[in-house]
Amino acid sequence: MNWASLGELRRVRTATLEVGYHEVGDQRGRPMILLHGYPYDVHSYVDVADELVSAGHRVIIPYLRGHGPTRFLDPTEVRSGQQAALATDVVELMDALELTDAVLAGYDWGGRAACVAAALWPERVQGLVSVNGYLIQDIAAAEHPLAPALEAGFWYFFYFLTERGRAGLAADPAGVAEVIWRKNSPKWPFAMDELNRVASSFHNPDYVDVVIHSYRHRLGFAEGAPRYDAVERLLAGQPAISVPTITLDGTADGNLPATDGSASASHFTGFREHRMVEDAGHNLPRERPHEFARAVLDVAALAASR
Repeated sequence: MNWASLGELRRVRTATLEVGYHEVGDQRGRPMILLHGYPYDVHSYVDVADELVSAGHRVIIPYLRGHGPTRFLDPTEVRSGQQAALATDVVELMDALELTDAVLAGYDWGGRAACVAAALWPERVQGLVSVNGYLIQDIAAAEHPLAPALEAGFWYFFYFLTERGRAGLAADPAGVAEVIWRKNSPKWPFAMDELNRVASSFHNPDYVDVVIHSYRHRLGFAEGAPRYDAVERLLAGQPAISVPTITLDGTADGNLPATDGSASASHFTGFREHRMVEDAGHNLPRERPHEFARAVLDVAALAASR
């Protein structure tokens, strides 16, 4: 593991953000955008990036809104964490970098952003890798309960609905993250220095607002930002993903238990392959970087062949 392999931090302005990102690899290579989840950051991809660069690709790893050096341009902008905002950020980043299209890969928040972009802007997405399958939220169904064992794993969803939860996140974001990491990835023996390195990305002035809004919006307890209303209306229809896709499930994911992928099969109308990754938890690209990188390379090869 070489943290420096992410390269120097870069910045670019989009329509709404100044995005902090890392870029490594050949500028002439196929562009690949790797999107992190919550509560994680770009370091999930330190080893994945090495493999993709070795294969000749251009790798771009942005900090999501509310994380690390990424900042809002307008101080009055709603600090939204909704799925439409995250996906729009990806497309706007591509515009700012003058990328016609790219391979998108991610997990958790980043996987959701990639799924939304692939569904609504398929002409911009060469191929998709998504951990835990189809991640576009069905907000209208948010009031339907899950099995108690699953609900228990989502304790922070409900914690963040309260002002006590907002205060707790603001007071100790690293402590909240540690509890989630241990539950999400019970077989990942991460070191505390790694958690502390990632937690530095939580010292962002918009972090708490974005995180709180994300969970309140997905459960129907907060309105979305008006600028994303049109996108959210499209997402309410649970749009299909037509681009070449590989989905991954870790067999030790303490957040979303691994499945054979059949339950979400109808959401993929193009090529889709589902893979199980042994002993991987929720932060799959960090825990099993080779398997994640292999999926990205395979879907890129498939996209090229088509």
